[in-house]
Amino acid sequence: PQIVGPMIDTLKMSVVGTAAGVFFAVPVAFLATTLVTGNKVLTSVVRIFLDIVRTIPNLLLAALMVAIVGIGEFTGVLTIAVFTFGLVSQLVYEAIETIDEGPVEAAESVGANKVQIAFWSVAPQIMSQVAGYTLYALEVNVRASTVLGYVGAGGIGVILNSSLALLQYDRVSVIILMILVVVAVVDAVSEAARRRLS
Repeated sequence: PQIVGPMIDTLKMSVVGTAAGVFFAVPVAFLATTLVTGNKVLTSVVRIFLDIVRTIPNLLLAALMVAIVGIGEFTGVLTIAVFTFGLVSQLVYEAIETIDEGPVEAAESVGANKVQIAFWSVAPQIMSQVAGYTLYALEVNVRASTVLGYVGAGGIGVILNSSLALLQYDRVSVIILMILVVVAVVDAVSEAARRRLS
């Protein structure tokens, strides 16, 4: 019972962080493809920025967030959001580059601007993929968030770290078993949802 609350906090961190990351990743992904922007310089700058974001490991990112924001679940949410932003933005802009360009050309021929093209011609073709990538990111984040507590990012990781430090291996084994069960359930639900979307 003592670890149910922190496990729920870990799941909340994962869900909120994933949602925030995807919310910002999708519009930036549109800027990372010339199909939408028509501007190679802008696209190159955005892609370089996304490459930099993706190179920062989760634990280092969490340590930086702890130094900036402080210890707690909010730090975990920020860490997961930044990681999700880097992951999903790349997947989405790669998906955009494989779409059927017919609707884009049709919209351009009737005078649609870039925003209208992105909204009416590109977005409908990638929405199912975005949903699949979101679920995939959630799977990854549930696993990652369990170890973010090691650097003070909140959740079940804090209790796991303190139990290991105090050599309470009976508690450690229970925590690991709970993490295993939760990750397995999240993976199963996510996989079932992605199959329905595909």
